[in-house]
Amino acid sequence: MKTVTLSTLQAQKRAGETFSCLTAYDTTFAHAASDAGIEVLLVGDSLGMVLQGHTSTLPVTLDDIRYHTQCVARGKGNSLLMVDLPFMSNATTERLLQDAGELMRAGAEMIKVEGEAWMAEGIRELTRRGVPVCAHLGLTPQTVHQLGGYKVQGRDADQASRILEDARTLVDAGASVILLECVPASLGRAVTEALDVPVIGIGAGPDTDGQILVMHDILGVTRGRSPRFVKNFMAEAEDIPDAFRRYHDAVKTRRFPAEEHCF
Repeated sequence: MKTVTLSTLQAQKRAGETFSCLTAYDTTFAHAASDAGIEVLLVGDSLGMVLQGHTSTLPVTLDDIRYHTQCVARGKGNSLLMVDLPFMSNATTERLLQDAGELMRAGAEMIKVEGEAWMAEGIRELTRRGVPVCAHLGLTPQTVHQLGGYKVQGRDADQASRILEDARTLVDAGASVILLECVPASLGRAVTEALDVPVIGIGAGPDTDGQILVMHDILGVTRGRSPRFVKNFMAEAEDIPDAFRRYHDAVKTRRFPAEEHCF
């Protein structure tokens, strides 16, 4: 695999090709995922749940994210490294810029932020300073308490319209990528078709430009009930690298997500 950049993802969207994304939290698994062809690795604040044992992503700190970013950066190979800003990094534009700068210095190549249209100013300031931004819409785990739990977003017409308009606003502000989580497949398709930038989906249907899952979920080791959009790729794999390859191939050939993984 050639080195993946933002330009690579943009070219894949124009060509109608899909790309695979996966969370990674250390050097060894980053090596394995990159060797399997995974185009984008995400140091997600999901580490709070799958590594630290918390019930949400909220306790994750900037130091936590920075440490794991440094680990993954050493093993990411030719994959593009995207990194989450933790809870309350978007409290002010000043803090947003400072925290994003820390993560870019740690090895991030794109910063992912949660928020709606009100994040436009912060995204504009980040992109002015050369920081590529992925804007996360739909189910945003950092607002789980405000949302009343991990629920599908955009089911009704008004909410779906707002998510689409928020996506347009954030792209106009400079967001290079949109990530949609836990929305109906019809909305995933509508947002993808409406935007010129790549759209990554997790529980957003088969028509987004890229797909992302949490590594622990595709390996079948996550405790508790798995979300509908998850598939255990380890079930039929010979080993972990094979599970990564199976996931990558299923995304590239649009066999994943299937109908049973969609809302």
